[in-house]
Amino acid sequence: MIRPMQGRAEAGSYGPIEIPADALVLLIGAAGSGKTTLAGRLFPAEAILSSDALRQQVSGDAANQQASPQAFRILHAQAARRLAAGRLTVVDATNIAAAARRPLRRLASAHGRPVIAIVLDVAGAVCLARNAGRPGRTVPEAVVLRQLGSLRRALDQGDLAAEQFDRLVVLTDSAALDGTTVGLTESAKGATLSVSALPRRTRRRNP
Repeated sequence: MIRPMQGRAEAGSYGPIEIPADALVLLIGAAGSGKTTLAGRLFPAEAILSSDALRQQVSGDAANQQASPQAFRILHAQAARRLAAGRLTVVDATNIAAAARRPLRRLASAHGRPVIAIVLDVAGAVCLARNAGRPGRTVPEAVVLRQLGSLRRALDQGDLAAEQFDRLVVLTDSAALDGTTVGLTESAKGATLSVSALPRRTRRRNP
């Protein structure tokens, strides 16, 4: 099923998810939910910022959580540059905690970019099976279960809806994941140059 913010619709009858070409897209879901596969199918590779890929880049291990702080500093800096230029920015990370979403939403707001949330509310057994079958980047089962619990609470308590994304879509089964398509619409505005939106560590002082 595909559950848009306004209600519920069958996969296929809901139609493409319309996304402005300058949007920030947050994929939200537990490890093993299919975020990377979905991102690769729906979006250009150059638009995708992957936390796994950046952990691999900085530590040689995509599952190394100790590399996450450095990986996310890089991710936020790259997102800031893309959003300032008005380019589609897709963040492939769990994004389950509000604290993880907040700095990204702040960057989008600073540049006047819409924020689209695509939630992968996939069955726990599916996530655990997929996670166990991922060579070289398996997340501990206890961590996956904790992520699933946090996501369930965020959905059931309305925490995600309360953030008032420009669009919030919840995908709840394999048919929705496989059948969902994206339609890119025109950007709302051009490039911006607001240095205040850049993460503090990435700002350069004037000589």
